[in-house]
Amino acid sequence: MENKQPLGGRLLTGPFVFLLALFLAGVYVAARRFLFGLGAVTNMNDGYPWGIWIALDVVVGTAFACGGYVMALLTYAFNKMEYHPLVRPALLTSLFGYSLAGVSVILDIGRYWHAYNIILPWHSNLHSVMFEVAVCIGAYVLVLWIEFAPTVLEKLKAERLLKKLNRLLFVFIALGILLPTMHQSSLGTMMLMAGYKLSPLWRTAFLPLLFLLTALVIGFAIVIYESLFSSLVYDQPLETPVLSKLATVIVWCLLLFMVIRVEDVNLRGYLPLAFNGSLVSDMFLLENTLLLAGLLLLIYPANRRSPRLLFLAATCLLLGGGLYRFDTYVTGFDPGNGWHYFPSAGEIIVTLGIVSLEIMAYIWCLKRLPVFGGRVPAAGLQD
Repeated sequence: MENKQPLGGRLLTGPFVFLLALFLAGVYVAARRFLFGLGAVTNMNDGYPWGIWIALDVVVGTAFACGGYVMALLTYAFNKMEYHPLVRPALLTSLFGYSLAGVSVILDIGRYWHAYNIILPWHSNLHSVMFEVAVCIGAYVLVLWIEFAPTVLEKLKAERLLKKLNRLLFVFIALGILLPTMHQSSLGTMMLMAGYKLSPLWRTAFLPLLFLLTALVIGFAIVIYESLFSSLVYDQPLETPVLSKLATVIVWCLLLFMVIRVEDVNLRGYLPLAFNGSLVSDMFLLENTLLLAGLLLLIYPANRRSPRLLFLAATCLLLGGGLYRFDTYVTGFDPGNGWHYFPSAGEIIVTLGIVSLEIMAYIWCLKRLPVFGGRVPAAGLQD
């Protein structure tokens, strides 16, 4: 059994107080939204019924929260137990990322007081992909809390309850692999409903597969990013050997994504649109350039053994993969009739507040709960 222990240390540091201020600003704007409606704080309209609270906080945010999913997939489905030390920190990120994505959905719903209808069978539309996404994400949030419960029980020294939960945990691990596979692909399916309102640079029948592949790539990248960042900030030991193996998995997933992505656009005859100088084409080139940069950094085995290059590659992949998802929902979407959308200051403040809350909760858990293994600290990032 791994020796997990809290990192300890002072909680109210300067960065933590700054994040707290951002969170409180987000709470103020969110309160105005609930009191006076969406129009009081957002720039959403009839042409763009969703903005960054869905495109960024949910579509991109849940991909960034796929660390727990991909580590469960590798560790338990493929029986690669060497990755087990990375599971609990990744699960923690997934827990807060998905939970706060649910908060973003409630913020985005016009009649939020009717949100409970999603669990009433007589209101269920079983033919709706949005219904499937909502149910899957809601169920996965519950599964994540149950999967993380052993960490809390260890802190409370509730050994009897912990043993009982461990006997049942395999069921929730299986659900934790199934549910994200379903809803991450379905997030791509949702934009098939946009039809010709979505630019042909993103509109393709491969959207479900491409979204699932970006969830895998981003999930592995965030695990690498967080591990290296923790080594730098919290003086944790570098886990370069195991991260190098994760990078190898990323290469194969990313190669598959890039081949399908570019060749699909080319075979449909729309590749010239990528070079017409418009904002849409520039964003297409930017997202693919970032992903290609990450691929080129990782494709050489020697680079995968360098923490600095791993960190740089993970950053490129997070930006490129996140931008692909954002572009599919916002940049590449044109409802016509002169509709335009750019997020308001209120939307941006709420998003920053949600991200700040996630980071603060993550820091609190690292310092107060047994998340990391009790190993001899190493120096920061080194080649």
